[in-house]
Amino acid sequence: MGRDGGGMGFALIVVLFILLIIVGSAFVGY
Repeated sequence: MGRDGGGMGFALIVVLFILLIIVGSAFVGY
């Protein structure tokens, strides 16, 4: 909610976490 302190880094971590979940889910479901 404040665009001053590392909001980009937090968004990047969230995106990486989501990608990890998607890849893991696809790998398990294969």
